[in-house]
Amino acid sequence: METRRLGRTGMMASVLGFGGSEIGYQNAAPRVVEEILSRALDAGLNVIDTAACYDTSEELIGNAVSHRRSDYYLFTKCGHANGLPEPEWTPRLIELSVARSLVRLKTDYIDLLQFHSCDAATLRDDRLIDALIRARDKGLTRWIGYSGDARDALAAVAIGVFDTLQISVNIADQEAIDLVLPAARARDMGVIAKRPIANAAWLFSRMGVGSYERPYWSRLNRLGYDFIASDPRGAVATALRFTLAVPGVATAIVGTTRPSRWSENAVLVERGPLPQAEYDAIRARWRAVARRAWVGQR
Repeated sequence: METRRLGRTGMMASVLGFGGSEIGYQNAAPRVVEEILSRALDAGLNVIDTAACYDTSEELIGNAVSHRRSDYYLFTKCGHANGLPEPEWTPRLIELSVARSLVRLKTDYIDLLQFHSCDAATLRDDRLIDALIRARDKGLTRWIGYSGDARDALAAVAIGVFDTLQISVNIADQEAIDLVLPAARARDMGVIAKRPIANAAWLFSRMGVGSYERPYWSRLNRLGYDFIASDPRGAVATALRFTLAVPGVATAIVGTTRPSRWSENAVLVERGPLPQAEYDAIRARWRAVARRAWVGQR
């Protein structure tokens, strides 16, 4: 599988990464997670991304593949308490959360520790930034990053301390391409694309789906992309390859609870980024239709 340099971290990340939210929130069976991740690692995936608040995700990942720790870069996120005896977004909470994640993930270090969707006001608390830096200085994480969207993400980039940015980028969520990514590239930040296929929201027959899918479902109805109308299933390939064609994007994080889905997505990325003409057409349609309220989805 193709790898790309993840900004100034120097990590050569596989263009397709595994996102751990679904396996945690959907209470995936341990044997299923082991099958998904083992297949993925064998096929060349080397990025696993999770978060302290994804229910059982960290434990599932640790139990499934900690014995292969040298085969992948491990990303997780902190900031939310999720059962810890400390208010959210305090230096002490960051310390407790990192310690818990290391136990759950069965490792003694994290490759990338990310703040998880805090707002710009929270980012101005130097004590929190210092807590991340201390974790790095102690060797608990190699790099530090921010995961979030819209103007909060722009504020995170401007601070200048984060090595990476994880942000929503897809055919139904393009604000970041103009608002945030140029600034991130100027600082040589590694860009991690979340929700790269817009949760495949167009495959649902109505808007009453999950909280992440609803805004994308509505936007896509207005955007009316021809490639979705003509081939809804095949549109997954176009959507994923679009995200990987966005300048600066190093890896696209996709989650699943189905072992076969990983193999399907791996085949899609082998075709490379979307051709420039098709990419430009999707960008032009967004510029023509997108509303001011269509900001990046957290």
